[in-house]
Formats: sequence, C-alpha cells, structure tokens
Amino acid sequence: MGAFYIPMTEYETADATVRSRYEDQIAKHGRITNMKRTLLHNVKAFDVYMEWYALAEVLETFLPHRAVMLYSYAISEGNRCLVCGTFFRKVLIDAGDDPDQPVLTEEENLLMELGFSISEDPHNIDPDLYAQLEALYNDEQRTLLFAFAGIMVATNLFNTTAKVPLDEVLYDYRKTKVTE
Repeated sequence: MGAFYIPMTEYETADATVRSRYEDQIAKHGRITNMKRTLLHNVKAFDVYMEWYALAEVLETFLPHRAVMLYSYAISEGNRCLVCGTFFRKVLIDAGDDPDQPVLTEEENLLMELGFSISEDPHNIDPDLYAQLEALYNDEQRTLLFAFAGIMVATNLFNTTAKVPLDEVLYDYRKTKVTE
C-alpha cells in the first residue's frame, strides 16, 4: 500500500459519466480535489457527498457564509481530518481570518462549540448548548445543523480512512507543528 489507500481516478482513463463529473467540478470550482477524484470510483457515492454543497446553501439562508465555514472547520478539526481541516483553514485565511485565533460573534462561538462537541463526543453534548441552540434556531434549522454536521463528519471519515492525499494547493495552509 502506498501513501494513499484508494488511488484517485484519472480523467484520461475514466468513462463518460466520470468525465462529466470532472468537467462539472472544474467548471464550478476551477479544479477537482483529490477527495472528489477518489470518490469518483463510485459515481453514486460522489453524488451523495456532493450534497454537502446543497446543505451548505440551505444553512446560508439563515447563517452567514463565514459561520458555516467556521462550523465546518470546527467539525473537521475535531475529527482531526487533515484534508478538510486544511481546506477550511484555507477558506478562512483567504477571507482574512485567523483560524487559530478567530474573532467570533456569540453565534459563531456557539456553532464552533457545537462542531467540536459533535466531533469529539456526540453522546455528551452539554445540555446548555442544546438550550442555546433551541433559543436561536427553530426545529427545521436545528435539524439542518445536525444533518450538515453528519455529512461533514462523513466527509472527514472518508478522507481519513481512504487516506486521501492533501491537495497541493493546501500545502501552505497546514497547521504548523509546535515543537518543544
């Protein structure tokens, strides 16, 4: 086994359906990530994971984009997912934020706390956190927050267990290790 467990698909040897997904990703995002290239071994799995974008769009009907990115970052960091954690670091840094010491609104702080709680110990989320969520969000919104967390955790799990390599465009955004 090499550096990664599941190799990435290659456009040149892919069938027409997979090539279509490649082209769609490049049209939408300017490139296709290593995770997406790996997922494209199974188009249905790829399509399911791409629903992350649809859920994020709905979240952004009641949350600012930055809050959604911070929530995603907290979940990914809590799951210790190199690919997703680094991806969201890039998003935040490119937007002028410091992901290591973000200046947060009360709502963003709540969402980050929720993200870390979900990823670290979903069986023991603080009841006070649930109460704060209930005070801010209706049943539909809370359902969406947890469903989105689920697909984020699934994405983290896929990247970690499939040993998806970090995309080169993310190399400069990795957390630096502090040595003692």
